[in-house]
Amino acid sequence: MEFNAEQVKNDIVKWIRDWFEVNGKGCNAVLGISGGKDSSVAAALCVEALGKDRVIGVLMPNGIQFDIDVSKALVEFLGIRNYVVNIHDAYEGMLNEIKKQIDVQNQTVVNLPPRLRMAAVYAVSQSMNGRVVNTCNLSEDWVGYSTRYGDSAGDFSPLSKLTVAEVKAVGRALGLPSMFVDKVPIDGLCGKTDEDNLGFTYAVLDKYIREGICKDADTKASIDRKRKFSKFKLELMPCFPYDAPILADDE
Repeated sequence: MEFNAEQVKNDIVKWIRDWFEVNGKGCNAVLGISGGKDSSVAAALCVEALGKDRVIGVLMPNGIQFDIDVSKALVEFLGIRNYVVNIHDAYEGMLNEIKKQIDVQNQTVVNLPPRLRMAAVYAVSQSMNGRVVNTCNLSEDWVGYSTRYGDSAGDFSPLSKLTVAEVKAVGRALGLPSMFVDKVPIDGLCGKTDEDNLGFTYAVLDKYIREGICKDADTKASIDRKRKFSKFKLELMPCFPYDAPILADDE
């Protein structure tokens, strides 16, 4: 069945409205703005669902961000309130404190910024009567391309069941300019494109997710491996299944 972007867009808008009626009547939608397709589409969906006065964007460079002008252009295009929280001092301070005691691994360096950014988004949200928007999509979640308790966190997630291609289609249905929908995704962590990091294109990944087709055996194996070892990121934290003993009335 062909993807109906207009219908899905309308369905998500209604879902956001309904969610806020139950989980935050009168609250604001607060989200980190990177200038990429996911935060752009998520922000635009919230504007259509709640109105621009109830959507707040948080721009969070780590020192100097080369493409922050795109983020600024998005919040201006949508007409939403926005705040800039530079995480550089917090990042350097925390990293330096840790380095005094242990040998810091590269993955720690890579994942610390998104976790600090999410802390900043929640700090703004709690002070602005907000609910935090998760901006992850299905394609990234499928292969674990997110930071646990970083960009994977949030209070509600409008895009997590949509592939990259579907997110872009919804963005076009929302009337977003191409600069926000089709911008080549850079991870914002080590300067590489998403597809460079993954080792395959989103087009190949999306086709495998939706149709189960991946012609290259090595790529299929890579996707399956990433899926297997990252599924825990999408699950609730395991907890010890302790059942408290039921005391007799005379005990």
